[in-house]
Amino acid sequence: MIRIALSILLLSFSGGNVPQPAPHPIVIAHRGASGERPEHTRAAYDLAIDQGADMIEPDLVMTRDGVLVVRHENEISETTDVADHPEFADRRTTRTIDGRTVTGWFTEDFTLAELKTLRTRERLATLRPGNTAYDGHEPILTFQEVIDIAREGSRRSGRLIGLAPEMKHPSHFAAIGLDMPSALVTVLAANDLTSAQAPVLVQCFEVEALRTLDRRIDTPLLQLIAAGGGPIDRPDLRYARMIMPEGLDEIADYAQAIGVDVTLIVPRDNSGAALAPTPLVDRAHEAGLKVIAWTFRAENLFLSTDDRRGDPAQPGYLAAHGDLSRMFEVFYDLGVDGVFSDFPALAVAAR
Repeated sequence: MIRIALSILLLSFSGGNVPQPAPHPIVIAHRGASGERPEHTRAAYDLAIDQGADMIEPDLVMTRDGVLVVRHENEISETTDVADHPEFADRRTTRTIDGRTVTGWFTEDFTLAELKTLRTRERLATLRPGNTAYDGHEPILTFQEVIDIAREGSRRSGRLIGLAPEMKHPSHFAAIGLDMPSALVTVLAANDLTSAQAPVLVQCFEVEALRTLDRRIDTPLLQLIAAGGGPIDRPDLRYARMIMPEGLDEIADYAQAIGVDVTLIVPRDNSGAALAPTPLVDRAHEAGLKVIAWTFRAENLFLSTDDRRGDPAQPGYLAAHGDLSRMFEVFYDLGVDGVFSDFPALAVAAR
């Protein structure tokens, strides 16, 4: 299927109501402005839109009654107050998710109505203590509610705000009888978001879920690629092969973009210092794919030693902010087509 190029995927509207291409590269607010508000909350999404983000990113998981809700993972003890609800104490369990043993509370064991009784909280409280001031204030959002937030933000800002939903663990949900691709198609169709021109970019680390969507809708698709391992649904395939020319050609059969760990573009040595860039951006462009890099975070912990600032001997050094703006400039100069960032204001300013 042929999709509109991602560089002109989003349109803003001038005073004369004439569509104008969005700035390039696009800025995708990673779980909203999650560096400044708890991730996947209305506060995080609204702030990201106000800061100039072109798209907002919800991670999608499923409820027992088949509703798409927005959480970083289907295990929710880190991001909600579920442990404080005695009525759900017996729901705590241990599961194997994508080969990892995880203990906690899982969205698939709750109805939407039950999840709506919970309240969200900051996941990285040690790194982002300021965000904990918003703990307990907001409910879990459905995917539909995030679509509505994007539309409200478009009206408020005068810009078309796009969506970059990520399907989390579709194989896991399929194994327990929950069809995530079908649920996603249903919501997108109900909102007239299944065309090649839809301001949506559907992401997944798995392959077959994206291939399924490619057969059913024209909405642009993005294959996520990590620095190690491979898609859980394709044990025969490694991410390292997927970024080779033949692997990129295969991705181009069903997707329009790749979303890659920043270290696949600018690697780091064992000390954390940045090395020379790889040819991945040019290689992907040759295959006809756009390149979106993830994830840009301001805290020293996530930056190369080149961009860290402050005294490493001081308490709180890793939580202190380094020079994320310089990192953006490096990647923009390398020709990436977009960035996922917890700090969209910095991404917009650097652009």
